[in-house]
Amino acid sequence: MSPKLPINNSQTITDFLNLKESQISEESSEESYKFAFDDEAFLARRETIGIRFELELLKPEILLSEHGIDHTITVFGSTRFVSHEKALEMQSEAKTPETIAVANKALLHSEYYESAREFGGLVAKYNATQDKGANKLHICTGGGPGIMEAANRGAFEAGDQTIGFNISLPREQHPNPYISPGLSFRFHYFALRKMHFMLRARAIVVFPGGFGSFDEFFEVLTLMQTKKVTRFPIILVGKAFWTEMINFDQMLKFGVIDESDIQVIHFAETAKEAWGIIKNHYQLS
Repeated sequence: MSPKLPINNSQTITDFLNLKESQISEESSEESYKFAFDDEAFLARRETIGIRFELELLKPEILLSEHGIDHTITVFGSTRFVSHEKALEMQSEAKTPETIAVANKALLHSEYYESAREFGGLVAKYNATQDKGANKLHICTGGGPGIMEAANRGAFEAGDQTIGFNISLPREQHPNPYISPGLSFRFHYFALRKMHFMLRARAIVVFPGGFGSFDEFFEVLTLMQTKKVTRFPIILVGKAFWTEMINFDQMLKFGVIDESDIQVIHFAETAKEAWGIIKNHYQLS
């Protein structure tokens, strides 16, 4: 007699299928006999890339929903910045001109780390005043070191849920320790990761950074310029850095963008200024 599918207990469908398979007297050893969902080689084929895209989109969506995460503030910035404490430690250990120069630069840049950390704390403190989850704005980052770690850390230290969307890289980027349990996600595809940065975002805050930060920042600008997403504040922290790296006025004069394209951009020097722009935009109490 064939076993009946278990109902209302902890046995999964996979358990049932395995039980059913164990009753087959002559089991095939060929790869073709594996369940499709359990065949890693099959799932890695080029023909199944659409399925992998769907899974990378679906998994975070389901888990974030289960955690009551509706809205986020996405924070971008350099992976290379360290905390003020770490920079002081580097200075104390530096012995050669090269290591002293590196330590001095780390100390200078640590102000951005501490600012991102403060910003995460400010958002978390606001969330603590909100009874309804739908009114909360959770910190979301790429999950790695530097500015991402700092923003996650600030929210984590204030007792809030904080999210990390990590990416698989040749030199593996590991999740920072300040992401909430169950809210650390790993992506293979940059496109799907970027999509999740935007799906729940109600503001983007960008600290000084390199190619990755610029890529993510311009991706957001392009989506807004082409009206693919609803416009919301994009806050660039450190006006001197951004205006030296990108001459927005010259782009306007040259005619490659319109004035309306950069109206979503705001500049801030401190965490409080950045948070103030978001509060004013949404008229938060």
